[in-house]
Amino acid sequence: MAPAAGNGPYYRRDLARIHHEGFAFHADACAQDIVALLEPVRRDGIVVELGCGSGLLTRHLCEAAFRVIATDASPAMLDIARQHAFGALEYRRLTLPSDPIPAADAIVSVGHALSYLDDAASVDRALVAIAAALRPGGLMAIDLCDVEWGRARENESIKCWRTDEWVLITEFSLPSPDRYVREMTTFVRHPDGSWRRDDERHDNVLLDTSVIPALLADHGVEASVSTSFGGAELPVGLVAIVGRKI
Repeated sequence: MAPAAGNGPYYRRDLARIHHEGFAFHADACAQDIVALLEPVRRDGIVVELGCGSGLLTRHLCEAAFRVIATDASPAMLDIARQHAFGALEYRRLTLPSDPIPAADAIVSVGHALSYLDDAASVDRALVAIAAALRPGGLMAIDLCDVEWGRARENESIKCWRTDEWVLITEFSLPSPDRYVREMTTFVRHPDGSWRRDDERHDNVLLDTSVIPALLADHGVEASVSTSFGGAELPVGLVAIVGRKI
């Protein structure tokens, strides 16, 4: 998923396309559990998706008849989402933690969108904004990178993904226990057979997610931290924050 905000610019045209075509597996794995969590708001509620990316989860939500406002900070991602995830009420550019979140009966996000923010304080601001946007009884379900995410990937080697139309090379680093960095080089084939190169660096802030329920409780949301949204286990270090506005 593309970030809800950050120190980007993140997910420009080429990487947005590559992410959409090659990395749908996380949204697909979470979709059934997210749909089940949102069942109480299916008929009339508004679901706001933060960091909708290219609409990989959005498509599942729309197919399940939810009324979705899909948001992202990346114009390139939103362009793909409009073509891929039919049926959303709106596709909106939204950058956290500054832009207001629409009032919602549920707020969801997969792909650790808030982890792209600049620092832990910015993530806290975004979480408070989520709590404020939820209507009474509203649900939240998001994933975030815990500090364990970095510990589990401290010695990660360079990776390369390739199709006939694009190549993605990613180098990983952990400059501090609370910062995970991916330096990505993309090559995309032009119609004339030549290749276009682009480079993006993505910084993810890593959190002690055990303190998040207390923060949300101060703003009227009862929440828990788990390793899944219900059934499918998330990757090591990625946690699910699920809560309800009191």
